[in-house]
Amino acid sequence: MKERKLNSIITVCLLLWSFAAYADTTMYLSKDEFISIVRAYHPVVKQADIQVAKASADIQRSRGAFDPKLGAGAGQKTFGDKLYYNYLSPELTIPTWYGVEFKAGLDNFQGDRLNQDVTLGKVTYAGMKVPVNGLIYDKRRAALQQAKIFKEMSEADRKLTVNELLFDAIAAYWNWVKEYQMYQAVTSLVSANEERMKFLRVEVEQGSRPAIDTVEGDAQYQVILQQQNNALINYRNAGLDLSNYMWMENGEPLNWSDGIAPDRTSADVLPTPSEVPELSGLLSTIDQHPKLQTLDRKISALEIDQKVKTQDLLPKLSLSANMLSKGYGLPGDVSSNYLSGNHKVSLDFGVPLFQREARGGLQAAKLKIRETGYEKDRVTLQIENKVKSYYNEYTNLQLQLKNYERALSAYQQLYRGEDLRFKIGESTMFLLNSREIKVLEATQKLIELRAKCRKSHAGIFYAAGQLN
Repeated sequence: MKERKLNSIITVCLLLWSFAAYADTTMYLSKDEFISIVRAYHPVVKQADIQVAKASADIQRSRGAFDPKLGAGAGQKTFGDKLYYNYLSPELTIPTWYGVEFKAGLDNFQGDRLNQDVTLGKVTYAGMKVPVNGLIYDKRRAALQQAKIFKEMSEADRKLTVNELLFDAIAAYWNWVKEYQMYQAVTSLVSANEERMKFLRVEVEQGSRPAIDTVEGDAQYQVILQQQNNALINYRNAGLDLSNYMWMENGEPLNWSDGIAPDRTSADVLPTPSEVPELSGLLSTIDQHPKLQTLDRKISALEIDQKVKTQDLLPKLSLSANMLSKGYGLPGDVSSNYLSGNHKVSLDFGVPLFQREARGGLQAAKLKIRETGYEKDRVTLQIENKVKSYYNEYTNLQLQLKNYERALSAYQQLYRGEDLRFKIGESTMFLLNSREIKVLEATQKLIELRAKCRKSHAGIFYAAGQLN
């Protein structure tokens, strides 16, 4: 019920954002809304869901090996007005988990040319077939157990796929936010330069300032305009990149427009140190990483294969026993039927003399397990180092942010002071422009650091496999 309500809210948001493509209005997209849309409707997520569903279907197919089977054989041959044979043989077979098969059926043979091991007339039988070497383990049980493991692998693969998709999506979102803030920063500077140019023209007309100041001011203004154009292009391209992750419920991509802007709360709030677990805590949960879970399941599947290969070393011994009864009646007391001679027993035995195929298969299975174990050790080390790398980067960016926030505050104070001195005629246009460029560069650097900090914050959970 809660999931249905969430999907309804997401659908309404998508419809509103689609409307923004055709109307002169602005709709705001938060990070949480964006991630919810990616989780719910992105084709990669749906493909991963299909893989899990296919694995469930494989389990059902493997369970079919234990389904009871009803079969029948029938035939007739006449030649030269003579009935060679006429038979009907329905049979019910019920397999069990431990390899034993229970069978019941009836035979009705008529004719003059029947084989000597066939009983003429109607015979009912009930019995079992016991593969002695399959009582401990057999391929049917192995296939079902492996199918269950493969489903767990597909679920882990789904988590891994979603983890990677969400990290790419989050990186695209924060890049979009960064370009939006870059554009807003330059646009505010354009407005300030326009006001300054109006002030300069009035001052020049009144003779308070030389006309050369308007030339220098206009040069600065044109440079800022060019930066605004570049920032607008970068912002629009970042929006197009973000739209690659936004899909509608019906499988259609969202119609993107410049009417969609970042939510101010998402754009301004930075992750705090309290939102990041301790490094030791992250490393202690590495074994829950989807990639390592996939390798663990792979090793489990290989161990099952090894057990099957071990069974191949045993001699093939199969025992069948059936109690017989005349007519279509069920066999009566089993012991009395067997002792009275109304039974059929067969024994099959076989073993390769050198066992080269079985020994080679077992050795290959063991080597695959060792190979996968080495791969798991390698991947574990890579994941641990990746978590440490993102954690170190995030910690360093936190320090850089504090330094640049102080630097920007200092540049802004210098700029405001220079602007005041310029308005009272104690400074030059050159000095004011220099202060203004320093403020813009510091602002842009701070925006970039904030975007990197957010990406590193997401990268920590991505490296630990927890973005799903």
